[in-house]
Amino acid sequence: MQTEKEDEDDASCEEYVARSDFTGSGTDQLSFSRGDRLLVHAKPSSEWWWAELQGVIGYVPAGYLSQDAAGEEEEDPSIEDPWQDEEYFGNYGTLRLHLEMLSDKSRTEAYRQVILSNSASLSSKRVMDLGCGTGIISLFCAQLARPSMVYAVEASSMAEYTRQLVKQNGCDEVVTVLQGRAEDIELPEQVDVLVSEWMGNCLLFEFMVESVLLARDRWLRDGGTMWPSSAALTLVPCQADSYYAEKMAFWERPYGLDFTPLQPLAQQEFFTKPKFSHIIDPCDCLAAPCDVISLDMYTLQVGDLEEMKGQFHFCVEKSAVFHGFTAWFTVCFESLEAGGAIVELNTGPNSGPTHWKQTLFMLDWPVSVCAGDSISGTIVLQRNPVWRRHMTVTLHWTIKGSTDNPDNSQAGTKSFPMWR
Repeated sequence: MQTEKEDEDDASCEEYVARSDFTGSGTDQLSFSRGDRLLVHAKPSSEWWWAELQGVIGYVPAGYLSQDAAGEEEEDPSIEDPWQDEEYFGNYGTLRLHLEMLSDKSRTEAYRQVILSNSASLSSKRVMDLGCGTGIISLFCAQLARPSMVYAVEASSMAEYTRQLVKQNGCDEVVTVLQGRAEDIELPEQVDVLVSEWMGNCLLFEFMVESVLLARDRWLRDGGTMWPSSAALTLVPCQADSYYAEKMAFWERPYGLDFTPLQPLAQQEFFTKPKFSHIIDPCDCLAAPCDVISLDMYTLQVGDLEEMKGQFHFCVEKSAVFHGFTAWFTVCFESLEAGGAIVELNTGPNSGPTHWKQTLFMLDWPVSVCAGDSISGTIVLQRNPVWRRHMTVTLHWTIKGSTDNPDNSQAGTKSFPMWR
């Protein structure tokens, strides 16, 4: 018989429906599948709730759930804005992000070099600059190459200022600014070159790349050129001593007191999501980095973005503490001329600094590894089925000890929501 107290507890719970699959990491997170019904017992934070599924209780990411009121159909995601356009384009309507991007010399000079090195071939071309922002790439085209026309496309309110900048710099005869989403704008003609700076953290985050692919299929002529032409996501196992000490080891003896009961909470709060804007010292890399995902911008399809998988195999080069993985990306711009030089923009630790920096994925707990050990596994980038600019990165890894360290063998899995 159910007690009165149990009746009160059940009454305080709320039933939610899972919008997508989630693979929990650690013993305090629940795994569930799309369509599962969970009882939410408490909401300790806006991001993580305490819920129950089939008698098992644990933390779940709030963004993966939607409330299903009794007698009503499941919430229709189309009621909301799955692209978060108001927030996304609102951010790009202010100067903060544009200042950050324009101040990134590695990024901006790479695009300038692409235009400069192809200036002769661009002189008679029609160009689309998608997501042009303040129009810096369009202005480079107009001043350095003088193409027949540049269509500068910008969805945010910054477009009105871009028009002023184009006129102020005497480029209004070449550059036409069009305000609107790539999916909605109309051009009077197809273009020879489609250029865009679409990359986000961990390469795909925010998924502006989808707009680029849709514009490619609609407006790039057969045989036209994509800039960037290819892209690759790079991964490396790493140590992160200072970050681990700051967020986790701190709780061991602060002010001479034992605060270790807070370490599981610290792990949940600081290591559940990836750390953007991480700067890895090359000496913290435990092995040679490898490309885990490669994109050909001519053949990549929108459907491919739903889930992308890659494999890795690393041979540990030195004995150290394995704290997690660090990721960055590289994009390449092919020449308009046969045999011409390829321009590369690399956001890794051995290249010039960029505003993207690197992305750190921390394990729940560090692992000691020795030179000669191997770390192999897979990485999966899964797009959020509801919030289309977000994704989850799941890492599966296996550590195998070398012949000198045969007992150091273990495996692990962890999923990192970016951001829902």
